Amino acid sequence: MTENGKASPATATIPLRGPLLRGHRRPRVALIGRFGAGKSTIFADAASPVVSHERLAGIGGAYQECVVDVGLEQISLVDLPSIDSLHHLSEHDQVVLMYLLWGDRWPLASLPLAAEEHPDFPAPDVLVQVVDATALERDLELTLELNLFGRPLVVALNRVDEARKKGIYVNVQTLSERLGTPVVPTIAHMGKGIATLFETILKVAREKSCPLPQTPARHIIDSLQPLNAVIARPEIEDVFRIPRALLLSQLAENDDYFLKTLTTHFPDLQAEIAQARQEATQLLPRPLPDELHADRHHRAAMLFEAVSSPRSSDAGDGWRRWLDELFLHPRWGLLGSLLIFALVLLVVFEASALIDSWTSARLAAWAMQWQPETTIGVVGRAVTDSLIGLVGIVAPYMLPLVLLLVALEESGVMHRVAFVVDRGFHRVGLHGGVAVPFLIGLGCNVPAISAATATGSRRERIVAATLITFVPCSARSAIILAIGGKYLGGPGVFAIFMLTLVVIAALGKLLSRRFADSAPGMVLAIPPYSLPRWNKLWSKTWERTSDIVTIVTPLLVLGSIVLALLNHFGADAVINTALVPITSWWLGLPAALGVPILFGVLRKELSLLMIYQALGTLEISPLLDHVQIFTFLVFLTFYVPCLSTFAVMLKTLGKKEAWFSVTNSLVTALLMAGALRLLLEVARAIS
Repeated sequence: MTENGKASPATATIPLRGPLLRGHRRPRVALIGRFGAGKSTIFADAASPVVSHERLAGIGGAYQECVVDVGLEQISLVDLPSIDSLHHLSEHDQVVLMYLLWGDRWPLASLPLAAEEHPDFPAPDVLVQVVDATALERDLELTLELNLFGRPLVVALNRVDEARKKGIYVNVQTLSERLGTPVVPTIAHMGKGIATLFETILKVAREKSCPLPQTPARHIIDSLQPLNAVIARPEIEDVFRIPRALLLSQLAENDDYFLKTLTTHFPDLQAEIAQARQEATQLLPRPLPDELHADRHHRAAMLFEAVSSPRSSDAGDGWRRWLDELFLHPRWGLLGSLLIFALVLLVVFEASALIDSWTSARLAAWAMQWQPETTIGVVGRAVTDSLIGLVGIVAPYMLPLVLLLVALEESGVMHRVAFVVDRGFHRVGLHGGVAVPFLIGLGCNVPAISAATATGSRRERIVAATLITFVPCSARSAIILAIGGKYLGGPGVFAIFMLTLVVIAALGKLLSRRFADSAPGMVLAIPPYSLPRWNKLWSKTWERTSDIVTIVTPLLVLGSIVLALLNHFGADAVINTALVPITSWWLGLPAALGVPILFGVLRKELSLLMIYQALGTLEISPLLDHVQIFTFLVFLTFYVPCLSTFAVMLKTLGKKEAWFSVTNSLVTALLMAGALRLLLEVARAIS
């Protein structure tokens, strides 16, 4: 309660279950499984844009590793080479097993390797076995073997959708209870269940809970008693540092590293071990290794029978599966995402023409009747023009675009789009979660940067905000369409827009190198579909466009006043002369375009209006050739978006990153425009 007796507003709190698992506390998690079970797909779902690729001991299979953010915590995720079973291990499988047990610190290793010559590989804290729900019985044999490790284990039951299509239903709760370890159903190629899987991994890592013992048949246990008695010595445990059940299984089943190392360092035990194995074989109906394998196969089959049942496909969610096939399918999911983007833009631009005719067009026609000559009148007209220009951007373009995108987010569609484009964004050092801010940037960069800086790591925010400044906002798109469409035609306009994609991709690569040491992965959750609620739609829309009122409007008004006064007193000639090295010498443009270029930093729409004012005509083709028009449009496209964009970056990212972005856009604009001008003039001279 407050002092006046009123209840204080509730404060949201997030309970912490102890020290955060991040930094040096973050657990190391190894993905294990057969080839084709989906292990590498799960890794790709959460992977960082910066992934290290190494070989185990320089001789084994290749593995991938990266750091992944899971909420406020982190894990080190390792995608190990595929392995089918610990029975009759190949040379490469032996290396995988040894890294699972000891990392790169092998006890008394017989293979000649210098651990210091290879990257550090600590033994994993948590094992995650990725199993195929359509072939669960086969994968459960490896599960029973991993059970012997005495280490936290999580089972990712992948491809449950395909299993259900085949009439196989797995009781996840029963399987988890029988194994004594969490089982999480996933559809890796669609990103479903991945967020839950990683939350479960953190829980298991914190609790350090191990699976229940899965003992073999009684006659197997009895036959192994002599061998178990031979290795029940402290000095042997000191050599291997692994659970005795695992060592016993390996000595009984395989003639590989364990047997060779044991007999090398304890030669007096060689005869006893051979005798114990022989005695066990005599008590069994088949050779000891074969009997152990047959028993494990039988236990896996019985477990599968206990947790699975035939069932028809789930009813009532056919439309959800159809939509997921459209949005999340690895082959045509990107096409579904592109269709969504195209539909959004089509609706916005179709609606914008109607809304513009009702709002800014009528206001502009009214303002054109006012032609002031006094200083006060000029200031008043500048304020009026700035507010009309603001209405012309916000009402027709920004509000419909942001409202549609929020609706897609609330319905769950945008999360699926983000998942599909995630790997594409990885190529420019980002995650798919920034797809929404990039699309908002087509309307205005200001709310787009605000959205991009609201989530993710600082590295993600800086890279996304910097790249968004190169997304053609509605003002820049209007200039490109108005001038380029009229004088360059469709191919010219298309070339400019495609050039922005190339520049964004190239700069993303460079910026990702700048932050290569701080690029953790991210788990994208896939929520269920839902109908958007109006109160959520309007509140989120206002949240993302409120910067227009607090930041953009004052700057637009101030910029328009300054520009109008400069023109009123004839000071624009001084500016044009000062900018001759850029406009005339470097860009090959008339000196009169200096003011439109300079004041484009206030509002890009000002550049469009001032071009006509500076050249004294609405037909610029006689005064500018096609090369000059293309050069001018390319420069304005990559030039600092507007002062409002700089202000919001200053507010959200700080002075250093805001000035870095401004410098980056200015240098890029000069280099791209100058280089393209040179190429076009050379091409024209040759032709």
